[in-house]
Amino acid sequence: MSTTRCYYEVLSVERSASGDEIKRSYRRLAMKFHPDRNPGDEEAEKSFKECAEAYEVLSDPDRRGRYDQFGHEGLRSTPGHDFNRMNPDDIFSMFNDIFGGGGGGGRGRARRGPVRGYDLETQIEITLEEVLEGTTREVEFRRLDVCDTCEGNGAKPGTRPVKCPTCEGVGKVEQAGLGGMFRMVVACPNCRGRGEVVTDHCGDCRGAGRISVKRTLEVRVPAGISHGQAIRVQGEGEPPRPEDLPEGNGPRGDLHVVVGVEEHDRFQRDGNDLVTVVPVAFAQAALGATLEVPLLEGGVVELEIAAGTQHGEIHRIPGHGCPRLRGGERGELVTVLQLVVPRKLNEDQRNLLSQYAETEELEIHDAEPSLWTRIKDSFS
Repeated sequence: MSTTRCYYEVLSVERSASGDEIKRSYRRLAMKFHPDRNPGDEEAEKSFKECAEAYEVLSDPDRRGRYDQFGHEGLRSTPGHDFNRMNPDDIFSMFNDIFGGGGGGGRGRARRGPVRGYDLETQIEITLEEVLEGTTREVEFRRLDVCDTCEGNGAKPGTRPVKCPTCEGVGKVEQAGLGGMFRMVVACPNCRGRGEVVTDHCGDCRGAGRISVKRTLEVRVPAGISHGQAIRVQGEGEPPRPEDLPEGNGPRGDLHVVVGVEEHDRFQRDGNDLVTVVPVAFAQAALGATLEVPLLEGGVVELEIAAGTQHGEIHRIPGHGCPRLRGGERGELVTVLQLVVPRKLNEDQRNLLSQYAETEELEIHDAEPSLWTRIKDSFS
């Protein structure tokens, strides 16, 4: 493919995107531009192939590394696929794992086993507190279902589809490729690969065989789930299109519920650990103290700090982080101590600190080496 568009731009992801982020974005765009959803739309098919090419490169660590370093030039000598000359069926078969064995929808006749319908995706938001115990969410979405009136064949009750005159019932036709140097087999544009056409359309679905319905589900969100992870609800996707399965109805695809975790104003998640900043007064840090550290679920836990504790010290409290998704065991609560200097002093406090200041002596080497490193890094 001769495109010069940046692969990251094609998939709408950042250069720092993880493999899972790239996979999710490709799945979403491939569903959007799939030719079955955009019949006769050449731009959509072009975008579909472009996304497939970008995913093939960015999902391979070696090829992604060469692309990041040298751009498109770095891939010229690397074996790959010419997506311009490929049937969309072949592109989906290459990435069958992305769609769970057929979640890309149609064009599955060449696959072994039953043809699955389309996978669907929706999103929900939960709070960080809800990550601790898990929660439930009511999910509303729309999907295409088999029309009850015509039982999915698109024909008015009492009538039947007839053989397609364009492909004579085969469902495929040959087209000349670039410059007439090769020919390729594509789905018949008249019957869209079904082999039959409807002459007397069903009044409810207008010949499509599928109708859009609103669906509401209650989805259980497990404790410990991370931002961006998806919950798969089996069999809640769409059935195969009539052109994919003209002799009946295959199994539905799945619904993927992508979970977003809202940011918290006091806690930040790091894997299964929770990070929080704990304020410490000068006297507490100098003399040592017992601090009360608030917990995400409410309540406090006590933390002992030694005399001479420094600003920025880190203490870990086991068992008060986030639970592991499948193990249940909680991570650690990571506390970062922040020395708080009072902005206002009363007269007694000022007098006491003045007396202390007369006895205080500091040398330049008393500064934390790690602090100097942070300062140096900020200017580099």
